[in-house]
Amino acid sequence: MANWLKRGATAEAKRDADRKVRDIVEASLLDIEDRGDAALRDMSIRFDNWDREDYRLSQAEIDAAVDSLTPQERKDIEFAQEQVRNFAQIQRDSMKDVEVETMPGVVLGHKHVPINAAGCYVPGGKYPLLASAHMSVITAKVAGCPRVITCAPPFEGKPARAIVAAQAMAGADAIYALGGIQAIGAMAIGTETIDPVDILVGPGNAFVAEAKRQLFGRVGIDLFAGPTETLIIADEVGCDPEMAATDILGQVEHGPDSPGVLLTNSETFARETMAEIERLLKILPTAEHARKAWETFGEVIVAESYDEMVAIADDIASEHVQVMTADTDYFLENMTNYGALFLGQRTNVSYGDKVIGTNHTLPTKKAARYTGGLWVGKFLKTCTYQKVLTDEASALVGEYCSRLCALEGFAGHGEQANLRVRRFGGRDVPYAGKAEPSELTVA
Repeated sequence: MANWLKRGATAEAKRDADRKVRDIVEASLLDIEDRGDAALRDMSIRFDNWDREDYRLSQAEIDAAVDSLTPQERKDIEFAQEQVRNFAQIQRDSMKDVEVETMPGVVLGHKHVPINAAGCYVPGGKYPLLASAHMSVITAKVAGCPRVITCAPPFEGKPARAIVAAQAMAGADAIYALGGIQAIGAMAIGTETIDPVDILVGPGNAFVAEAKRQLFGRVGIDLFAGPTETLIIADEVGCDPEMAATDILGQVEHGPDSPGVLLTNSETFARETMAEIERLLKILPTAEHARKAWETFGEVIVAESYDEMVAIADDIASEHVQVMTADTDYFLENMTNYGALFLGQRTNVSYGDKVIGTNHTLPTKKAARYTGGLWVGKFLKTCTYQKVLTDEASALVGEYCSRLCALEGFAGHGEQANLRVRRFGGRDVPYAGKAEPSELTVA
């Protein structure tokens, strides 16, 4: 039986927080619907203390941001973008269009059709998270999306130069300096100056995630990617307390609502890691955010076996799962609910967040039970088609279709089939309706 040495916030507290966010988002989106650009401006001033005549950045501003990069900064961004683009292209190449003759004269197929317009959100209120530009814009462009726009909040009172540069280098077609609910609402709903998109992607805080949730259906979304979550699965053979503590704090610094969980099979290891976390919080530059997250949402769980660890991990369904155990492959082979796995001491979540090539936009709040993370396939619609090449095939399928329609009581559907049986099969099939038409066309 597992033992919780530390528990996070109660479900009731989380529900209360979610309810407050939900109400604010709902009112804000209605305001954007009603007042368009004026609502965006009011919210930008209210939430970000940010106003300008046009929230779309000019080409001169974009060029200035790119030119402001040092040679090393540019090289580093180019390296990260090359890794993301390469893996996205590998994913795209794995998705094949198909066309097959399933029976004589019947051809079925599907095509992967790019979504026409994508809106990419790049978070950057507390930190300029330029990596999100790589993950969203590049992936959309590799998929073939013809129009990709981006929004990112101002950073320290102006557009974040590194984010702007990364967005431009990734291939964004338009770049806006907007954050939060107002950015999500503008891209999905549209305003006098911003044309709406067909899909919203990108991570963000609780308000961004809730805005995407409320807009789902009006537009597509990648997934529910809210505040960062991390789960460290470790034992005394595969890890040490300093590494476990570092990997927890390295993620909960995102913000005060970011859960960090340690799951181990050793109480000694668990307590030593907790002590190490307290030591590191005294020297970590981002300890203000990390401590709030750890104290409110941090958990420490001691399980009895690998089997129990897998069961607990699958129930948590964490966004990031760092596995540092004697047998990491056991978890790769047996876990089913996770956003992304990071296996062994030599890798970590930060590699995935920033540079290694896998996408860092991943499911949170247990969405990993039913979806993976952002990938090139999210920007593609798999659309089917059919062709019937011979009269004989049409008549054969039509006879089956007619009888099946009759079972369901769909006379109109049945007549679609019957007409083709008469025309292409030369058989005098009765009209499916209550009264027969004056003439039946027989080939």
